[in-house]
Amino acid sequence: MEDVLRSIYQERASDDRTLGIFMIEKKLNESPITDNFDAILLVVVSQAEQPWYVKHYQFKDYTAAMHIVEERQLLFWIDTSSYRRMVQWVTEGKVIFDRNEYISELRSELAEFPEEKRELRLAIEFAKLTRSYREAKQLFETENYLDSYNKVISSLHSLGRLSIIEEGYHPELIVWNQIKRIDPAIYKLYDELLTSAEPLPERIELMMIAIDFSMSSKVKLGSKHLCSVMASQEQSWTFGDLKVHPDLTHYQLDLSMMVDYLVDKQVIKVELAETKGKTVFHRLYRVVD
Repeated sequence: MEDVLRSIYQERASDDRTLGIFMIEKKLNESPITDNFDAILLVVVSQAEQPWYVKHYQFKDYTAAMHIVEERQLLFWIDTSSYRRMVQWVTEGKVIFDRNEYISELRSELAEFPEEKRELRLAIEFAKLTRSYREAKQLFETENYLDSYNKVISSLHSLGRLSIIEEGYHPELIVWNQIKRIDPAIYKLYDELLTSAEPLPERIELMMIAIDFSMSSKVKLGSKHLCSVMASQEQSWTFGDLKVHPDLTHYQLDLSMMVDYLVDKQVIKVELAETKGKTVFHRLYRVVD
């Protein structure tokens, strides 16, 4: 396969903007990891006209796709886990070109998973968890059990990813293999939800109790990034100011639910400020000392 693709990637390797090239080959008949192509070429460049550009190729019975990705875009995907296959491609792909040890250094940083990046990932996942858990409760209370079941599954996924990130690892696509090793208790909850003979409403209700307990144990961990941002100024925050803060943009869609949950857990407190209306107040937020 590499011999066939050489003429394609050699042109890219000769470009001064190319930092590194990976090749990921299809190992199974059906391979979502490679979008079912026989091979993927991931070309990381310092700059390009587009942050992400994809070309498809075919030669005889073989197919391939080349992803040309700006370094900035790649790091965004890795830091926010918004395109998890990229982590897998970077960590498991075969290196066929590495300019000035760029790939070696990138893989070292991925393995180290610096604390500041870990805190952001924990916050993103915790924010997702607060939303999926609250939605599961609301759907359960309105007897939409199948929809509630799906939200419980999402909550368990987020709980599992929190445990993996806490241990200093990046969550993989096949996340439950990691969770089984790292946090057997969360894996057991997932297994019981899927295999229990209890009626669905009873299973969901028991899972939500367990999830609520597990979330409470991860509040400090999941809120550290947000609390750090909020502690950067002495005055209280309006929600509008929090929502547009550049350090919080990666989880701004779930921020309202997260703040509400942290108010319930007395991590954040609400302060009321007067408005022109005598009985209406602005809600301001401050980290509890």
